[in-house]
Amino acid sequence: MLSDIEIAKQAKMLKISQIAAKLGISEEDYEPYGHYKAKLSEALYEKTKDTPNGKLILVTAINPTPAGEGKTTISVGLAESMNRIGKKTILALREPSLGPVFGIKGGAAGGGYAQVVPMEDINLHFTGDMHAITSANNLLCALIDNHMQQGNPLKIDQRRIMFKRCLDMNDRALRDIIIGLGSKVNGIPREDSFQITVASEIMAILCLAADLDDLKKRIERILVAYTTDGKPVYAKDIGGCGAMVALLKDALKPNLVQTLENNPALIHGGPFANIAHGCNSVRATKLALKLADYTVTEAGFGSDLGAEKFFDIKCRFAGLKPSCAVLVATIRALKYNGGVPRAELTEENVEALKKGIVNLKTHVENMHKFGVPVVVAINRFMTDTDAEIAVVRETCEELGVKVSLAEIFAKGSEGGTDLARKVVDTIENEQSDFKPLYDEKLPVKEKLGIIAKEIYRADGVNYTAQAEKALKEINDLGFGDIPVCVAKTQYSLSDDPAKLGKPENFNITVRDLRLSAGAGFVVAYTGDIMTMPGLPKVPAANNIDCDNEGNIYGLF
Repeated sequence: MLSDIEIAKQAKMLKISQIAAKLGISEEDYEPYGHYKAKLSEALYEKTKDTPNGKLILVTAINPTPAGEGKTTISVGLAESMNRIGKKTILALREPSLGPVFGIKGGAAGGGYAQVVPMEDINLHFTGDMHAITSANNLLCALIDNHMQQGNPLKIDQRRIMFKRCLDMNDRALRDIIIGLGSKVNGIPREDSFQITVASEIMAILCLAADLDDLKKRIERILVAYTTDGKPVYAKDIGGCGAMVALLKDALKPNLVQTLENNPALIHGGPFANIAHGCNSVRATKLALKLADYTVTEAGFGSDLGAEKFFDIKCRFAGLKPSCAVLVATIRALKYNGGVPRAELTEENVEALKKGIVNLKTHVENMHKFGVPVVVAINRFMTDTDAEIAVVRETCEELGVKVSLAEIFAKGSEGGTDLARKVVDTIENEQSDFKPLYDEKLPVKEKLGIIAKEIYRADGVNYTAQAEKALKEINDLGFGDIPVCVAKTQYSLSDDPAKLGKPENFNITVRDLRLSAGAGFVVAYTGDIMTMPGLPKVPAANNIDCDNEGNIYGLF
């Protein structure tokens, strides 16, 4: 059996000019990055502004196992299959982060015969967007420290600097550090920390910005610190916002690539869903809706994280109205939620499946709370048995939702035509009455209470003393009436990764709250979720190599 990278290397890619032509994009409206990648120009937005929007399809999932369940593979395959049955469809996905690529999860370009290519480029440096975001973020950090070094006219409290450095790599040693050691010219010694680039506010801002002007205004609103007398300091007070925009101007443009079957894909932006809002850029999604009749996009991890934030943050800000949600489930993940150890997931266990399938039921019910029709996609693995598949089919019948057995990984578009037809049928025959879950003007505690009870199925929310203090400051600054973005484990509906299935009789604990004024939401930190992941005992990086001709091996 071929590996993902071996399959990708066999792909017969079309020149990016041919992919652009499929969408009616002229040469003057894209900027080639080699033969198979391009940035789409600002002028294209103006040319397509009066074009009616196509239909928006969100791909989300149940709570996964630590290995992931192939949501991106289903997203890619669904777009392939939609085109195969004659529906003009474009894919709009996030960019992979180097952290997972070199860590435990691997790349994020799909898998098997449902991938976006060039796979190696997309999973590594791509068009440099991640580097631009990292540089802009760290420029602001350098300006803050330089301001204090050069006399500190704003009287910034070095103990209350809110804006953190970032790096697109899993590096636990940078979670808590001391900077400015040595002589006086090395700066003011203080505690600092790094977060992974995809968790940074700059990433969130880039993905939510409407254009360059909006990008600059959002950057200027970033809360960077407090003064010694407790007053807020924003990025506009520090300066350098224009320079940050200069670093980000090209990164703001969506990237055009292709699938293995030469269908168009926009890959842009990459916030994690467990520590950020988990969706690709607004600009890419809105442009995709103008370029095709159907747009397939995804939101990270389970629907309790990515989909909730997609609906309550991205759709709210961008005015998007999804027509259908595809909920990806795997037999092995449902057995995992039924208590089966990871090492035994390939063995048939119908009883555990019946116990864990409550997780699927909860996610379907949650999606219906947003008024969006649902289709369940079973991402089939070779070890799935007929008896196990029958259990999932019966459950979906009870829930009144269509279900499709997708063999996209092994067969590409051919393995997803049933799913594609059921999605189209759902869009054409079931009304989407999309609405966000809560009124953003409600107090922060009420918004978090609604999410906790309606989506996580918690009894309530507890707040630490630190969270209460932070919430008071956020309210005092006048930012209590914006959406909330919950940082939470992806493995459970609760904030405890060990509580699988559908946990009951629990409260969510918010340990801290931070204002992302530029992004336009309040981040609530729960459990022990960290914004700088670490590498596993045997990192995926150990298996990646490059030969003397520049050929890369070991990516997956």
